[in-house]
Amino acid sequence: MRLIKFLLFFISLAPTFVFASTDIKLDKAPIDTSDDASLQRGAQSFVNYCLTCHGASYMRYNRHQDIGLSNQEISERLILTGQKVGDVMFTSMKKSEAEEWFGVAPPDLSVIARSRGADWLYTYLRSFYRDESSSSGWNNLIFDKVAMPHVLYQLQGQQTLNVKSQDGSEVKELNLSVPGLLSKEEYDNFAADLVNYIVYLGEPHANYRKKLGAFVLIFLLGMLGLTYLLKREYWRDVH
Repeated sequence: MRLIKFLLFFISLAPTFVFASTDIKLDKAPIDTSDDASLQRGAQSFVNYCLTCHGASYMRYNRHQDIGLSNQEISERLILTGQKVGDVMFTSMKKSEAEEWFGVAPPDLSVIARSRGADWLYTYLRSFYRDESSSSGWNNLIFDKVAMPHVLYQLQGQQTLNVKSQDGSEVKELNLSVPGLLSKEEYDNFAADLVNYIVYLGEPHANYRKKLGAFVLIFLLGMLGLTYLLKREYWRDVH
């Protein structure tokens, strides 16, 4: 009986949790995992900026042949730690070191897009702002008190948070206070390529399955037509 009451109480709170997570509108991520050029740019950004702390333990380097890279290009552009082309994309950071530096071990990013969503990741990468009250000096508009520092700030620049009142409610805005190496449009494109690649990481076979599914549907439609013609011929002889 107590378990039932607890479940009913939790269900009654569920809408609160749902609405609390959607207070800030997420930006639409321009995802196209069939764009090999975007995936190649995203892969290079991933190994340069993400792989130091975050692993992708479900992905091997040689799988990048599927997005148009040769083994030599993979070795030259993506492998920075002396690993082999057939190795898994592990991070070089030890878990104990990560917990000491950040308070929590950075998550593996192999399937992060499937759990968080592409729009969340795209908004997250563009929503860091300066916060001197945090241990890292950074915070994020959609992930309050985030442990991760803004490793891309040199590219994006530094943003500050402004809170103003509008129609009786608080409205949070981010303003660029210190420009980065990239313009806003260039950084948005950079983030889009990176998120596109992270989405690809979660399901590298997706494009192949879509193509295979199209062929299967065409085959089944053809078989349906042949079966119908066979049925007509058979019943004509019966009658």
